[in-house]
Amino acid sequence: MSALQDESGNDSQPARKSADRQLYARLGAIVLLVGLGYLVLRIVVPLWQPLVWAMLLGALLAPVNERVARRLGGRPRLASSITLAMTVVLFLLPLTIIAGAVAAQATQLLQEFDTRLPGLRDGSSLKLPSWPWIDAGIAWLQANAGVSIGDLRGWLVEGGRQVLQALVASGGSVVLGALGTVVNLALMLFVLFFLLRDGPRMARDLVILLPIEEQRRARLWRHLLDVTRAVFLGIGLTALVQGMLVGIGFRMAGLPSPLVFGVVATLSALIPVVGASLVWVPGVLYLVATGDYGHATFLAAWGVIAVGLADNLLRPILISGQASVPTLAVFIGVMGGLAAFGFIGLFVGPIVLGLLVALFRYEREERLGLHQPQP
Repeated sequence: MSALQDESGNDSQPARKSADRQLYARLGAIVLLVGLGYLVLRIVVPLWQPLVWAMLLGALLAPVNERVARRLGGRPRLASSITLAMTVVLFLLPLTIIAGAVAAQATQLLQEFDTRLPGLRDGSSLKLPSWPWIDAGIAWLQANAGVSIGDLRGWLVEGGRQVLQALVASGGSVVLGALGTVVNLALMLFVLFFLLRDGPRMARDLVILLPIEEQRRARLWRHLLDVTRAVFLGIGLTALVQGMLVGIGFRMAGLPSPLVFGVVATLSALIPVVGASLVWVPGVLYLVATGDYGHATFLAAWGVIAVGLADNLLRPILISGQASVPTLAVFIGVMGGLAAFGFIGLFVGPIVLGLLVALFRYEREERLGLHQPQP
């Protein structure tokens, strides 16, 4: 009996030692992985903005790069080079020209405001309409709150000056600040080339790590790509079109610095609900205050019809079907992303929350069996 116990104990000792070695090996691998992850994080954090821009543009340009590669007979290196050159010529060069024009118009805008400031303060350059409801409102404020028309005019002028100073200060850098320094721009283009060339293979290697079956993995990856492109296009392109329309409207209404306010309208159009009206409504009020009722009526109609239709028509087309993102998620993403990451957060925030919503929605549809099986 004792011999059997000794033999059993001798057999279990090598197995126990082997299990211990495997446990220690796994613990060592985990420690090594955590250490390497920490070092990689320290390396990547200073460069995160150009890397994120490269990933966003890579996801956006991937279909274009695939078409170019097919036309070239499946030559990914040449296709990526051509797509990158098109990005520089069609996107970065116009961006640089716009930045210079914004800086010049911003300076002129500040000078013109300073010239008109005395007349705005005392009301001599304003021609406020004598409408009964306006007169009644002013009389009620003066009787109940002790606020006179002069106080209101002073507050509005001072607030307008502060807003204008902020716009002028950022007008020259708001476009260039989207990409940062020349070094960051070069890094973004360098990374973008490799993402265009090797992105599909890298995506397959990454997705294969997900602990789900292959069909669900492929569907989920395609769904996330669709959401990323839809949010980026639906938010960014719609805001760009609205900003261009506001700039055109300001130009036709004879307002100064249409390019500056077009850029500002593009940024404000990223905010749901209010959008570009934060720019064109004050323009209408300024025209009314200066007695230019014809241009005020035109700009109001232009803002409601042209700018409003651009938002109501383009956004549903670009963000459609299962790629749609709730307005609340977009609003929180824009405001929170701007506060957390700066300009790039205007895009990163909605995309991150959009992907989160898409994951929940996708899992729900998978559980309910709403996805059609792939043939």
